[in-house]
Amino acid sequence: MAAAGLRRSVRGAACWQLLLTLVIFSLAGEACKKVILNVPSKLEADKIIGRVNLEECFRSADLIQSSDPDFRVLSDGSVYTARAVVLSDEKRSFTIRLSDKRKQTQKEVTVLLEHQKKVLKTRHTRETVLRRAKRRWAPIPCSMQENSLGPFPLFLQQVESDAAQNYTVFYSISGRGVDQEPLNLFYIERDTGNLFCTQPVDREEYDVFDLIAYASTADGYSADLPLPLPIRVEDENDNHPVFTEAIYNFEVSESSRLGTTVGVVCATDRDEPDTMHTRLKYSILQQTPRSPGLFSVHPSTGVITTVSHYLDREVVDKYSLIMKVQDMDGQFFGLIGTSTCIITVTDSNDNAPTFRQNAYEAFVEENAFNVEILRIPVEDKDLINTANWRVNFTILKGNENGHFKISTDKETNEGVLRVVKPLNYEENHQVNLEIGVNNEAPFTRDIPRVTALNRALVTVHVRDLDEGPECTPAAQYVRIKENLAVGSKINGYKAYDPETRNGNGLRYKKLHDPKGWITIDEISGSIITSKILDREVESPKNELYNITVLAIDKDNRSCTGTLAVDIEDINDNPPEILQEYVVICKPKMGYTDILAVDPDEPVHGAPFYFSLPNTSPEISRLWSLTKVNDTAARLSYQKNAGFQEYTIPITVKDRAGQAATKLLRVNLCECTHPAQCRVTSRSAGVVLGKWAILAILLGIALLFSVLLTLVCGVLGATKGKRFPEDLAQQNLIISNTEAPGDDRVCSANGFMTQTANNSSQGFCGTVGSGMKNGGQETIEMMKGGHQTLESCRGAGHHHTLDSCRGGHTEVDNCRYTYSEWHSFTQPRLGEESIRGHTG
Repeated sequence: MAAAGLRRSVRGAACWQLLLTLVIFSLAGEACKKVILNVPSKLEADKIIGRVNLEECFRSADLIQSSDPDFRVLSDGSVYTARAVVLSDEKRSFTIRLSDKRKQTQKEVTVLLEHQKKVLKTRHTRETVLRRAKRRWAPIPCSMQENSLGPFPLFLQQVESDAAQNYTVFYSISGRGVDQEPLNLFYIERDTGNLFCTQPVDREEYDVFDLIAYASTADGYSADLPLPLPIRVEDENDNHPVFTEAIYNFEVSESSRLGTTVGVVCATDRDEPDTMHTRLKYSILQQTPRSPGLFSVHPSTGVITTVSHYLDREVVDKYSLIMKVQDMDGQFFGLIGTSTCIITVTDSNDNAPTFRQNAYEAFVEENAFNVEILRIPVEDKDLINTANWRVNFTILKGNENGHFKISTDKETNEGVLRVVKPLNYEENHQVNLEIGVNNEAPFTRDIPRVTALNRALVTVHVRDLDEGPECTPAAQYVRIKENLAVGSKINGYKAYDPETRNGNGLRYKKLHDPKGWITIDEISGSIITSKILDREVESPKNELYNITVLAIDKDNRSCTGTLAVDIEDINDNPPEILQEYVVICKPKMGYTDILAVDPDEPVHGAPFYFSLPNTSPEISRLWSLTKVNDTAARLSYQKNAGFQEYTIPITVKDRAGQAATKLLRVNLCECTHPAQCRVTSRSAGVVLGKWAILAILLGIALLFSVLLTLVCGVLGATKGKRFPEDLAQQNLIISNTEAPGDDRVCSANGFMTQTANNSSQGFCGTVGSGMKNGGQETIEMMKGGHQTLESCRGAGHHHTLDSCRGGHTEVDNCRYTYSEWHSFTQPRLGEESIRGHTG
């Protein structure tokens, strides 16, 4: 079934038909030849059915596509079936589309598949089926002109099958235009194979009709494979190009340079693409206003650009262009379309603001401020209420003292000149100002500086007024030594009359004096000390002492000023030690630091000199002072110093010789932290009154009477018996003495316990005596019942108590320091003392 094995036969009906056939062959050769593949009626999937020479058609093709999904085409032109295909009596065709993406070109190759069936010449039993042969249809597919004028029916061509040479063949067609919409557009003569069109065709509606031609014998057998018969509708230039928009709106800045793109217009044409019928050319038919011509359009792209730099919004702010587009590449016989293009010229800051006049005058009364004195109008041709029109005013000269301020009225675009600081007629009768103006937006053109920043002169005349006194400067300073004698006179505040430039006739009064230290002379303004000035009383000490003064003229007009008094320091304060009482924990702390301050100025202060004045020999022997820095000294003790509170006099002297002595209470205490010793000191510091002592003694006597009665009763009731079972609930109350001696303790059960040194006698043994050890006193307390008595450490001895006879009583060792016992009893004794005093 190779293409080379196929043959064609063309039957010419007439000369004109032969010429038409030659034209068709010529056009087909230009647009790539049609290929006919003779194939069986049943095709298996993935089988090659032929090969097409694609390089002869399009060498640079980089994309190969098949219009029929049942067939795929490889790059070498091989045609394969994508699935099993059964061909009917009709011929079948598809198109191979070749594309070059880089060049954006495209060509097509039509592939025609045809098959044949054996046709009976006569009905013989030995030849019941037509033999298939390698035959082809003729002629090739044809074309027709759109909008043809006829006459109709219009002959297109004659279709012929090679089988007609041996058999009687009848022809038929199907497809769009026959049995599909539009119906009955084409028909074929059954016997001759002549193909006709019945009416004109619009290519823009139907560009090709894919018909299929059939050849069959009289008894219904297919004489040949179906023939795909595409009828291409040739384009006619029957459609005008149309702009995409009826009216285009573009904007361009008036400051645009030559060649600035304004916008792009675009048109479409329904005729066949890539032909002269759709080759469009753009042009400008008319510009309004006509002169000068400011715009041009690119004939192929439709891009509108400026061709002049004379755009001026202030002259013309809008242009109207009539745009034309013509097909046939703009040739005179091409069809035309038009559109309107509105170009709005936007504003640029190409006009400088100008003053209406070069000089202005204004008047203002002296001492007036925050008043408007002048409005300055300007003119600007740029668009109103834009940054190109709004202006900023500047005072270029004459406002060095800051008396004036100029702003812009946003509504009127005027400059508003105001006085913001009072003017003095006596100092200046008039002020000359130079005012400049420019726009908020920067200029877009090269405008000279003298034009861009227009200038005007303003003369401000100051009117004289009869003024009151002036307190200038508002704050005046005077220096006074502290401790100055009462009644001393010093220069005070001075005001003056601006008219006479002197202070004659003015009176002075004191409005405010924080400490009441001075009085003021009404005529001269001098101040007189009424009290001793003390710099150290002021807080903070280095601040000025401010006195408010009122100056009054003869018309009772006044002004207020401040007299700032700088109190000069003298060395009238000795240094002072900050501490009153210190605690030193021995031996953990070996010293304490003493700090001193001097309220005088530093020139009369540190470095300080610390010393121990003539004190007792014991203080001199046990205590010493060493310097730490300019304001502190270190107080140290000797190792043999005893635990007690010392009163140590310390003298501190400043650099000028001022000295003071302070008695410092130093508590040398056995502790780990000074806070512990302070608690003990407070407890030890309680003083009992005589009534409190009497109350305590009476209470003790009463307590012993009760105890004696109880002991006698118990002894009488339990004589000869063992200890009671509830002995564990009883307590022995132990007294303590510092000196050696015998202490008798009577227990609650009537037994007497005697303590004597370290011996163990009697029923309950030795309770123990109080011992001294380095200033610490200890006592021993015995607890009754099933308990133990623990002896306290004293002088290195350890006392024990053996078990008592007649009872299962254990005695443990319980240690209590004297300070603990003292801390417990002393507050209660203090309470008794207080009750005694109140009683």
